Amino acid sequence: MEDSGILPQNSSRPGGSHNATFQPRHSGITFGLKLLSLGPLLILIMLIAVVSLITPAFLKPVNLGNILAQTAVIAVVAMGQQLVILTRGIDLSVGSNLALATVIGGLVYQQVDSSVVVIMAMLLAGAAIGAVNGLVFVYGRLPHPFIITLATLSICRGLALALAPGHTTMRGMPDAVTAIGGGTTLGVPNSFFAVAMFALLFLILTKSMVFGRWIYAVGGAPNAARSMGIPVKGVLLATYIICGFCAGVGAVLLAGRTAAASPIYGNLLELDTIAAVIIGGASFLGGRGHLGHALIGAVLIGVIRNALNLLGVDVFFQMIAIGLVIVMAVEADVLRNHLEARARVLQSARVQ
Repeated sequence: MEDSGILPQNSSRPGGSHNATFQPRHSGITFGLKLLSLGPLLILIMLIAVVSLITPAFLKPVNLGNILAQTAVIAVVAMGQQLVILTRGIDLSVGSNLALATVIGGLVYQQVDSSVVVIMAMLLAGAAIGAVNGLVFVYGRLPHPFIITLATLSICRGLALALAPGHTTMRGMPDAVTAIGGGTTLGVPNSFFAVAMFALLFLILTKSMVFGRWIYAVGGAPNAARSMGIPVKGVLLATYIICGFCAGVGAVLLAGRTAAASPIYGNLLELDTIAAVIIGGASFLGGRGHLGHALIGAVLIGVIRNALNLLGVDVFFQMIAIGLVIVMAVEADVLRNHLEARARVLQSARVQ
C-alpha cells in the first residue's frame, strides 16, 4: 500500500500536535527564567515585609537611614566588582585597597587640611591599586586575576598597617569628607546620594556607551570579541582601574562616616561585594548581569544583617546566614544556566 501522505497525529512535523505540547513546556521554562531573574528582588521585598512584621522598629526612618548608610560602601564597591565579574574576573583586593586608601587620606590630612586634596588622594590610591591589578593580570599573562588580586590583598593590608602611625586608627577627617560619608540631607544619608550618583554614571556607562557593550562582549565571548577588533586588553585593564577607583570612593564614604582612617577597615569587604553581585543574580561565567544586580545584592545583605541585629542574633550566626544566602544564589545561577540551555535546545527544535 502506498504512502497516503497523511502523517499520524503525533508526528513531529511543524504544525502537528508535537508543537501543541511543546509550547507549554517552552513557556514554562521561559517563565522560570523570568522568575529566577526577579528572584533577588522578590526575596528582598518578602524579607522586608516579614522583618517589618516581626520587628516594627525595622521600618522606622532612623533604622532605614542606618541601613542605607551601612550598605553604601558595599554598594559602591560592588558596582566596580560587577564590571570585573562581567569580564569573568574577580578582585579580591578591594577591602585592603579601601583600607590603604583611607590611611593615605589620613596621612595627607595630617599635612594638608584640604578636603579636595584628601579626597583626591584616596581616589587616586584606589585607582592606582586597580591599575596594578589590571596591568599585571593583562600584560603579565597570568591565567586568572585571582592570583594578582590575592597578592595585592596582602600587600595593601601590609602597607596600610606599616604606614599608619602606631599601626592603628587615625582620628579626624576634613569637614567635606565627614559631610559626604556621615552627613544627612532631609533625613537621608548623603552617602545614599553618592551611591545614586555613581549608579547613574555606571548605568550610562554600561547601557549607553560603546565601552559598556565591549565589557559584555569580552565577558561573553573573549575570542569572538578579539576577532571583532575589540581591544580586549584595554577593556580588562579599564575594568580593574574602575574597580579600584570604586574602592577609593568607598574609602571616602567610610572615612567620612567614621571620621577616621584605619588599616583594619574593609575587612572581608571583598567577600561582601562578590556576594552582593552573585546574590543579585550575576554570573561568574561573565557577560551576564546588570547594575541592579549589585545594588539589590548589597541592600539584601544590609537588610539581612540589620534584621538579625534587631532580633539579637549573634554575629557568628549572621555570618552563617550570609553564607547560606550565597550558596542559594550560586545554586540559582546553576539552575538558571540549565534552564537557559534547555530553552535554547527547545527553541532550536521549534525552528526546525
